[in-house]
Amino acid sequence: MGEEIISLKNVDAGYPGATILKDVTFSVSKGEIFILLGRSGCGKSTVMKHMIGLNPVLGGELSVAGMQWGRKTRAALCRKIGVMFQSGALFGSMTCLENVMLPLEEFSRLDADGRADKAMGLLADVGLADAAGKLPNEISGGMKKRVAIARAMALDPEVVFLDEPSAGLDPITSSALDDLILELRASRGTTFVVVTHELPSIFKIADRCAMFDKARQAMIALGTPRELAESSKDVFVRRFFGRGEAKGATQTA
Repeated sequence: MGEEIISLKNVDAGYPGATILKDVTFSVSKGEIFILLGRSGCGKSTVMKHMIGLNPVLGGELSVAGMQWGRKTRAALCRKIGVMFQSGALFGSMTCLENVMLPLEEFSRLDADGRADKAMGLLADVGLADAAGKLPNEISGGMKKRVAIARAMALDPEVVFLDEPSAGLDPITSSALDDLILELRASRGTTFVVVTHELPSIFKIADRCAMFDKARQAMIALGTPRELAESSKDVFVRRFFGRGEAKGATQTA
């Protein structure tokens, strides 16, 4: 384990009046690709929303880059993270280049030429320099997600959060996106926190995973994909990684 960049200690996750997960504790190290996984509705996206400051935790402590979300820290923390939402969330009236430039216009001191140069470099990093002048409706779903990743990295964040990056993509495009995540981690040292339930992606990119279960309102597993697939004694975990088969496993409380 390397230097810690994200820490959750006894976190209760959910919304006012609706607790989804209780007593969640784990940490993420710098440069790690960390996966939040589980069945639909298990709370993994809710945990991510807490981690990116969209919703306050219901209890416990959560810190990113040594700071907890609050009015005094929000501006600084927003510059330390980048987010790619599931749909890409690109602005349809802006070109791909303009979408990537937007965070730079809001939060950097670069002049117009500097912003354009940096945005073009980011598009080149994700293999889309040729699409700079196109609108989102003129590119494919996989290309939209690459543009969204480029925008998420515009301010050189320490952590990038990816919400279901492979959702809706064919296997070849999904695999190429996994390769991109690995390349960006290798070249930039960026920490990635990824919400997904796509097993091929999990085995390809994850250093470690945290798995959640709605019925037990708990984090039920923490470890490498191989550890969870081969060594977990929890039937739910083994069934998830075995696509429904879990020989020799027993459910734990």
